[in-house]
Amino acid sequence: MRHLSATSRYIAVALLALAVVGASGCKWFRKDNEIYKQSAENRPLEIPPDLDRPNTDAAMNLPASVSASQVATQSGSGNTAASPVGFSVSGSRDEVFAKVGEILAATSGATVASKAQILGTYDVDYEGSKFLVRVTQISGGTYVSAVDPRGLPASGEAPTKLMAAVKAGLGN
Repeated sequence: MRHLSATSRYIAVALLALAVVGASGCKWFRKDNEIYKQSAENRPLEIPPDLDRPNTDAAMNLPASVSASQVATQSGSGNTAASPVGFSVSGSRDEVFAKVGEILAATSGATVASKAQILGTYDVDYEGSKFLVRVTQISGGTYVSAVDPRGLPASGEAPTKLMAAVKAGLGN
């Protein structure tokens, strides 16, 4: 019996609160809203739900990228240059990565800011240009390329010149 009286007590308190809110003039309980009594031309404009945010349909469309294995396949044989800032070389990725590091250290004007062997990249500053030298494993060898921070082939004279020096140092 006690449970029933506690439930009825909660219902009574809720009804009392509802009556107080309704009597206090809350807009939810008023039937006369002046805005909607006006003609449609005089009412304030309402913004449709899809117009209050910018269009984000194309926000995550990424540009098409070409992987190192596709570049090696497109270039024909594994030892020809696919672009002025990338080339293929025979050998394992770790061996080539170490040789590229030695060549970069010996090249005058090239400063290696950092290296990440797990990623196969050297962060290089050469003749005022900053770019990455990336070493990736492909079928039949390793692909060495210069890329900008976005991962696209680096452009400019400095990356082309440094990659030519690295290619010559690797004996290609």
